[in-house]
Amino acid sequence: MKNSPVDPIALTADLVRCPSVTPDEGGALVLLEKLLRGAGFTCHRVDRGGVANLFARWGEKGAEKTFGFNGHTDVVPLGDKAAWTMPPFGARQKDGYLWGRGATDMKSGVAAFVAAAVDLVQNDPPEGAIILTITGDEEGDAIDGTTALLDWMQLWGEAMDVCLVGEPTCPDHMGEMIKIGRRGSLSAWFTLTGVQGHSAYPHRACNPLPAMARLMDRLSSHVLDEGTEHFDASTLAVVTIDTGNPATNVIPAECRATVNIRFNDAHDSKGLIAWMQDELDNVAEEFGIAGKLTVKVSGESFLTPPGRLSDLVAAAVEAETGVKPIFSTTGGTSDARFVKDHCPVVEFGLVGRTMHQVDERVAVDQISQLKSIYSRILQDYFA
Repeated sequence: MKNSPVDPIALTADLVRCPSVTPDEGGALVLLEKLLRGAGFTCHRVDRGGVANLFARWGEKGAEKTFGFNGHTDVVPLGDKAAWTMPPFGARQKDGYLWGRGATDMKSGVAAFVAAAVDLVQNDPPEGAIILTITGDEEGDAIDGTTALLDWMQLWGEAMDVCLVGEPTCPDHMGEMIKIGRRGSLSAWFTLTGVQGHSAYPHRACNPLPAMARLMDRLSSHVLDEGTEHFDASTLAVVTIDTGNPATNVIPAECRATVNIRFNDAHDSKGLIAWMQDELDNVAEEFGIAGKLTVKVSGESFLTPPGRLSDLVAAAVEAETGVKPIFSTTGGTSDARFVKDHCPVVEFGLVGRTMHQVDERVAVDQISQLKSIYSRILQDYFA
């Protein structure tokens, strides 16, 4: 007699009711651990730095074939709570949607792969193992989330042969897109320091603003590349220039600016930082002022070349949706940037049109469809 299947819609609703705004666990991982233990998974809480994470494995450690899923239960803040037309943690269903923070990004994805994994091991146990890595720190700094799980796995000899991250990947309709890589991302903070003075006597001051304007123009007008085989062209955006100066008769002593670069596999962060430092040094010397550069790298670009894993996922997507997905590297960063150092990784999930928005919601029928896709992927992988 087969076990009753896990309802991914009900599980999504239960997860949405957990107020797990980063870094609060909110009960989401407690709920999942209880469910997975009951289904025969070995579970470990891998908490680090105040962040809650969950590792779950069905099957023997070191099995000949191990399929992994990765996802997160933390969500971004609500924004203007008064602007929500539905309770943000109510998980109500209306007009064919399930509403609430995290409904799209990405509690529905977690619910779908948990339901697929539990159904398979209880009703058609595979020869191999399934590993689920679920973090509470994807929407935050991501220092103690998936990285903590991967560090713990290395310490205890746990390994995935391949991994699928369940982030929303489809722009407009189900089955549209699979992510096989991501652009790198870095932010850079520039500070130019001159000498404050009266605007009527500019010769007695050293104004950092013209220097910053020159520097930002050089950076933003520079063509980083024209794109590569699997990536669009890299981009640099100037996101702020500020002096904090409210007066019209004062030349400020300091000017600050910030840029964000999304870069493809023609670059690495080290090379881009060296280029920015050279430009800063040249401008500082030209204008006779002091310059400082601080950089935070969120992730390097990476690519999982099209092959067995992407073909496996694409075949399952097409079989369940009738849509042949395209392989893409667009979008922001995800925890796949960490998983790629452990094993081959691709991403596939729901339509992400409302993620991070007020009144975030997911089409109810897509949750069941996603669970069916994940189930087919597992069945085909272990066939």
